[in-house]
Amino acid sequence: MNRAAERLQASTTRPDPLVRGRFTDGSREYTVSASSAVAPDSFQVFASENRADIVLIVSGLNTGDLHATWGEEWRTRTVEWQAWARECAFHVFHNGSLMKERVVKGARFCDG
Repeated sequence: MNRAAERLQASTTRPDPLVRGRFTDGSREYTVSASSAVAPDSFQVFASENRADIVLIVSGLNTGDLHATWGEEWRTRTVEWQAWARECAFHVFHNGSLMKERVVKGARFCDG
C-alpha cells in the first residue's frame, strides 16, 4: 500500500473526536456529537450514524440559555419520548459514555 492510501485509510478509521457517545431506544441508535472539541456551545443528536438525520440540537451550553431544536421527523414524538431522549443526550454529552438501553414492558431505562 502506498503512503497516500495509508493516510486515507488511517483518516477513515480514526474515531470522530467530537462524538461523545451513543444511546438507543431499542430500535434505533442515536449518536451525540459536540460542536467543537474545546468548550462546545452546542451538541447535536443524529440517528443511525446518519448526520443528515438530525434528531435534536441543543445550543446555549456556554451561556446557560439552553435552546432545543428538534429535527422534522422528531417534532411529532410524544413529550415523554422527547424528555427521555433529551435526558439521555445530556447524559452522554456530559459523561462521554455509551449508554445501553434496556426495554422492559415498554419502559425505557438509560444505564450509565
